[in-house]
Amino acid sequence: MAGTSLLALIDDIATLLDDVAVMSKVAVKKTAGVLGDDLALNAEQVTGVNADRELPVVWAVAKGSFINKLILVPAALAISYFLPAAIIPLLMLGGLFLCFEGCEKLAHKIFPDKKEDAERHVELVQAVANPAVDLVAFEKDKIKGAVRTDFILSAEIVVISLGTLADSTMTVRIATLSAIAIMMTVGVYGLVAAIVKLDDLGLGLLKSKGSGSQFKHSLGKGILLVAPILMKSLGIIGTAAMFMVGGGILVHGIPVVHHFTQDVAKSLEAVTYVGGFLAGLTSIVLEAGFGILCGTLALLIFIAVKKMKKPAAAKA
Repeated sequence: MAGTSLLALIDDIATLLDDVAVMSKVAVKKTAGVLGDDLALNAEQVTGVNADRELPVVWAVAKGSFINKLILVPAALAISYFLPAAIIPLLMLGGLFLCFEGCEKLAHKIFPDKKEDAERHVELVQAVANPAVDLVAFEKDKIKGAVRTDFILSAEIVVISLGTLADSTMTVRIATLSAIAIMMTVGVYGLVAAIVKLDDLGLGLLKSKGSGSQFKHSLGKGILLVAPILMKSLGIIGTAAMFMVGGGILVHGIPVVHHFTQDVAKSLEAVTYVGGFLAGLTSIVLEAGFGILCGTLALLIFIAVKKMKKPAAAKA
């Protein structure tokens, strides 16, 4: 009897772990856009920090990220238990915020604020070059800003993940969200640490001597050439993925739009050889396009409200 109970317990645990693994994979796919953006943003956060302080700053932000998730995961679980009807609206808000954030990034790239960018560049240069600047205070400001950014992105990840777990048991929700929180934090900040030290690795290889130094020098040059391209690529891929993920959430949450995208995609499945590919690609493009449309509208409303508040603040 005891042996049978033990086997039943092991089977239950194995089933639970299998459910968690499956749901984690689904949630990770849905949060890919946020992760790409999270990775790019946090790698950029250490710009202007002395080389020997980069890893301590990344570690400090990672600890802040863990604290963020210790707050967000229980809050999300409480909402899913006491107010499950709020999950879909929160998911839609998360998707809209993703699209809004993506459009805000695009707007800044297309219509850059040169004065603001110049001031930020001067601040970064002074912080590193001027010994009179309090680098500890500067680092603390960078860390606080990064942790605030992480809180928003972590909230998006948790809400999107929670949306994939709506029909799961509470045990699976707890285990899956906990696993995602740990994996995302370790994975993102481990990669951030590796990315910010790429230039140091390249320089180290360039300075190497002895046997095989020629190969090391070539490798070092290649790394120094690739590092800035990698940073730019992460930002572009992350922004594109934000529209795909955010747009997908919004499309699936609005039946009329969802049925329209499905009908268009299905109409292409009959195309010989490439029907499946065209249908999938069309679905992604339509979802991303809808995300861009919604994000643009949200951004225009935000700008209009901001402009309306300025005259009111000036009068006061």
